[in-house]
Amino acid sequence: MAKPLELDELWLDRIKQMVNGLEYGSVQIVVHDGKIAQIDRTERKRFEAPQPQLQAVKPAKKAGSKA
Repeated sequence: MAKPLELDELWLDRIKQMVNGLEYGSVQIVVHDGKIAQIDRTERKRFEAPQPQLQAVKPAKKAGSKA
């Protein structure tokens, strides 16, 4: 049978710190023997890709034509 998780105010503050300011990512809590053993934070940064500048393309001249 699993032991109930022991969670006090200190751990709640630690979890809040890990989640605070996280825009994209995850927080993983590792529990051993009913006690938090580790907190992992994986953060992703997303950047807007620059839009390519479109340039007008002149049609190629046909071979042998006079312009």
